[in-house]
Formats: sequence, C-alpha cells, structure tokens
Amino acid sequence: MSSPHHPVPPDGQSTKPVEVKVRRSTSFRDDAIRRFKKNPTAIIGLIIVFLFLFIALFGAYFTPHDPFAQNIRNAHQPPGDGYLLGTDFFGRDILSRIMIGARISLLVGVTVVILWGLIGIVVGLVAGYYGGWLESALMRIVDAFISFPGIILALAIMAVRGQGIENVIFALAIVGWPTMARLVRSEVISLKEREYIQAARSLGFNDAKIMFQHILPNSLATIIVYSTMGIAIPIIAEAGLSFLGLGATPDQATWGFQMSLERQYMRTAWWGVTFPGLAVMIVVLGFNLLGDGLRDVLDPRMKE
Repeated sequence: MSSPHHPVPPDGQSTKPVEVKVRRSTSFRDDAIRRFKKNPTAIIGLIIVFLFLFIALFGAYFTPHDPFAQNIRNAHQPPGDGYLLGTDFFGRDILSRIMIGARISLLVGVTVVILWGLIGIVVGLVAGYYGGWLESALMRIVDAFISFPGIILALAIMAVRGQGIENVIFALAIVGWPTMARLVRSEVISLKEREYIQAARSLGFNDAKIMFQHILPNSLATIIVYSTMGIAIPIIAEAGLSFLGLGATPDQATWGFQMSLERQYMRTAWWGVTFPGLAVMIVVLGFNLLGDGLRDVLDPRMKE
C-alpha cells in the first residue's frame, strides 16, 4: 500500500523529479556595472577623466621641459621635434604648461563642487523638509542669486578681491551653490512623504537623523550625477576668468591664462591658443560624458 504522501504515478510516466531553474536576481551594483559597461560614451568619458586626473596628480613629475623656464630664442617654435605642441611667446613649452595647468583646473573644479555641496545640500535639505515660511525665505535668497548673471557676479567678486586661485574658488562657490540647493530641495520634497520616512517619524527619530540618514542617502544618486557634470562648470569659468585677466596670477600656469597670453598671436602662432583650448574642451567633454553615463546607471527609470 503506497503512502498518501507519495502517490504512485500512472503507468508509463517517469518518476524523475522536475528541475526548476530559478533565475538569481542581480544586485543593484552588478546591474549598474553591467549597464555602465554597455554604455560606450560613459566608458570614453571615464577614460578621459582618468587620464586628466592622472596628469593633474602626477604630470609635474614627467613634463618634457620646465614649464616656467623662459628662452626668448625659442619663442613661438611650431609643433615638432623637441617641442611636441610648440612654444609660447616666452619660449616655454606649451605641452609642459598644459600638464601643469591640469592640476589647477582639477583643484578649482573639485573644490568648488565640494563647496556647492556643503552649502547647497544643507540649504536644500532644510528648505525642502520643513517647508512653510522657512522654505520661502531660503528660496527667495536662492532666487536672488540665480536671477543675477553668474559670470557678472563672479567678475564683480574677482574685481573686489583681486587675482588668485583662492579668490576664483570663492567667487565660483558663491555663484554656483543656489543651483545645488534647488536640486536637493526638489529631491527632498519628493522623498519626505514616502512610507519609510513616515515610519521613521513614528519611531521617534529626530529631524536631523531623518534628513541626513534617510533622505540624503536616497538623494545621493542625483547629487553625484550633477556633481560629476558640474565639475566642468568651474573649469570653464576659471579658464574664462583667467582669459579676461581676473583669474590666475601670471606666475600660475593655467589654460585660460595661456590662451589670454597668446590670443594676439593667433594668426602667426595658432598653436599657442589652440592646444590649451582643446585641453579645456576635452576635459569638459569627458566629465559630461561620464555624468551622462552615471545618470543612466543610477536612475532606476533608465533600466531596460
């Protein structure tokens, strides 16, 4: 007599157990890496940014010539043997000065974005979380900064404080933090009514803990994407201010100052402006491509 728990199959049927294949779900990290690898523009952006960071950090150790050594007899040598990208009006190697200038561009871009985050994230969190009159007051301050043309405000600050990379960083931080604040505020407004936030309130968590341990981590994807693409903005702005003579001092090798120095010789020595300008363009392109790739990876709406 067969057991009721193991019925005997009808004649002619196999008793071999059926194997069911269960597809293992991939983690968010694995899925993000997979989608990033399938994005060729993101890979190109990552390569450009990595090369830029490497040159900025270590370029001073393998420059082909002394970037500050002047030799008037070699003034405006065209690109070729000895000077791969040519020389400027003072006979200085342009390639070496571009490699040294990458460090200043990296310093300005990263420092300014960090300052944007320190100011803008706090203002955006407080405004979006509390709302009411506090949000209105903070957002009116933000609107006042945004309504004023950024480049004009930066020029005014530099005219008062004078030349120097420190003053450039200060001016660009003042100009750019309101955009970060508005971005974070919109993220907070969309997150603060979610179920897990309501649960945290019901458990007695204070407002600071909810904002910095629950809301902010869930906003990091948007902040990281904006910050990555935003690094290009201070790099362009520093080059523009230096080109106008309000950025770096003459003893600092920056791409914008190099273009400003050589602009009057564009017809006879085109390489003096072209190569520093290409350096700015390539670096900005790299950060934009990488930012687009990170957006596609970190935004769940972009999943296949």
